[in-house]
Amino acid sequence: MIVVAGESLIDLVPDGAPGPLSPLLPRPGGGPYNTAVALGRLGADVAFCSRVSTDAFGEALVEGLRAAGVATGAVQRGPEPTTLAVASVGPDGSARYGFYVEGTADRLFALPERLPDGVRAVAFGTCSLVLEPGASAYEALLRRSHAEGVFTLLDPNVRPGLIPDAAAYRERFAGWLPYVSLLKLSEEDAAWLGGGPEEWLAAGPAAVVLTRGAEGLSVFTRSYEVSVPAVRVPVVDTIGAGDTVNAALLHGLHGRYGPAGRPVGGLGREDWQRLLSFAARAAAATCTRAGAEPPYAHELGDG
Repeated sequence: MIVVAGESLIDLVPDGAPGPLSPLLPRPGGGPYNTAVALGRLGADVAFCSRVSTDAFGEALVEGLRAAGVATGAVQRGPEPTTLAVASVGPDGSARYGFYVEGTADRLFALPERLPDGVRAVAFGTCSLVLEPGASAYEALLRRSHAEGVFTLLDPNVRPGLIPDAAAYRERFAGWLPYVSLLKLSEEDAAWLGGGPEEWLAAGPAAVVLTRGAEGLSVFTRSYEVSVPAVRVPVVDTIGAGDTVNAALLHGLHGRYGPAGRPVGGLGREDWQRLLSFAARAAAATCTRAGAEPPYAHELGDG
């Protein structure tokens, strides 16, 4: 089983009408939530670990998980409101967000006594590692999972507007790396965080995957670098594309393309070529639809 740990929220997405006050449509969102849904749609055995409101938005989020085949037994519930993210979409489909996070349910996540049986990987990232007191609980889960020999993926998915002290966050990010098996981040994340693949690999991860938008994806290991181009599609928006990459990587490494019994650091160039190409196709499919709507396995074919 793959566990995705982190926040869920409601993205308020413009409906496409012109003007700054175009109507906003509520859609399920949050990087970890999108990753879990994408994994479920790809056919992975996946569970979501978070704290979700009992309000109407929270009920819709939980129902969305179940509809995608995501196990919800590790989801904590609370009466506080659901976090809202107001998205603005640029001419190229890129999205920027404003967040409403004060007093919301997902911030009160508590470290679970245990994760579901049979966990092989746990994924972390986005707002959940910023907003206290939940951030410390997620960090504790990251460290515990690593200590138990579980594969860990970290996608910082940096949201600068939520980070009051950039220097402190960068220091905290560096402190996470010894507990990370695979680091995935965007070019924008990398530029904001500073450093680079060589420095990050030296700190702990066996591989670093860098997404480069329309230029494709690259992986850096201690021995080599592999890149693949993006799949060209008509872009509606890029919401959820990076989260879909997370899901494709996890699904591939622990199923379709991951040689059984081999650690991520032992994968060869051809393994990564196939895996990154699969992730590129999955992300491209997400970009063809409004909001975070990752593809199902049957939409991606066999390749």
